[in-house]
Amino acid sequence: MTDHSSATGRTAFPISVSSGLFWGFLGVLTFSFTVPFTRMAVGDGAMSPTLVGAGRAVVAAAASGLLLACTRQSLPHGAQWWRLAVVAAGVVAGFPLLTSFALTRTDASHGAVVIAFLPAATAVAAVLRARERPPRTFWIASTVGAVAAVGFAVLQGGGLGQIGSADLLLFGAVVAAAVGYAEGGLLARELGAWQTVSWALVVSAPVMLVLTIGTVVRHPPQAGATEWAAFAYLGLMSMWLGFFAWYRGLAIGPMAQVSQVQLTQPVMTIAWAALLLGEEITPLTVVGGGAVILCAALAVRSRRAPAPAPSCPGSGGRDVLLDVSEPAGGSDIAGHAQVASR
Repeated sequence: MTDHSSATGRTAFPISVSSGLFWGFLGVLTFSFTVPFTRMAVGDGAMSPTLVGAGRAVVAAAASGLLLACTRQSLPHGAQWWRLAVVAAGVVAGFPLLTSFALTRTDASHGAVVIAFLPAATAVAAVLRARERPPRTFWIASTVGAVAAVGFAVLQGGGLGQIGSADLLLFGAVVAAAVGYAEGGLLARELGAWQTVSWALVVSAPVMLVLTIGTVVRHPPQAGATEWAAFAYLGLMSMWLGFFAWYRGLAIGPMAQVSQVQLTQPVMTIAWAALLLGEEITPLTVVGGGAVILCAALAVRSRRAPAPAPSCPGSGGRDVLLDVSEPAGGSDIAGHAQVASR
């Protein structure tokens, strides 16, 4: 792991909670295209869901390995490997594969209905794993936000209907992603945001490569330019670059508050589904979308007291600063959280 223990000789700026929200939203904006593009790739049997779920991880892992090598990043150590495996199981394998199979059986709007529970699940994972303790107003706002997000998606045309196999797959994807987000957010404070997702992709690469090759041999893709373009976005953006911003936002934290930015994702997902897949948008989009975004704003602002800049364990109350210079062993592309004495 690259040594980031000193800020000597580097330009640093104080990190605020608002910067965590900014990076979190940038990640969510990237992720909001995931469901429509996944539906586009697996629609009409153009690509196998296994190819879409595992193949995009192979693409992202290749880019990650190249970036890690070019920046000469040191290897993680000790328990960090097991924690990276948890991240990989949740967000590299679990969420992509489960959603890919689910979206062969349902449409993008219905997928957005179930995935609307992801912010609440991430908040619970953050409380259990990172021991964050949001106030009661946070839970009220996030619960209302989840209900508003689901209601918006239902009114927009997704429909809950009866619980079926697609719903079970999507609920499994939500749980997998929530665990991966919480563990990844903690690891990003040690390894850096882009390093965390890149190492997780490298860890999962052998399994994902075997799945991809086996799927291509058994079920050769029948995709055109549109489907391949969607696949490329899923591999490079949804599976890789989007996590640079998302894990950086979670690392700055607080994770429970930053995770609620995801309440805006169903709104954006349904908008993109309408533009890309021809699904209808009604005037309820404006009203429902505004309600969801308002709940998200209330959730991220609900704190017992003005939140100070987060400090790393063992820093003795020192300020957390944003290092924007080149650390020893390679350039910190995503802007790593650093500690400097006052």
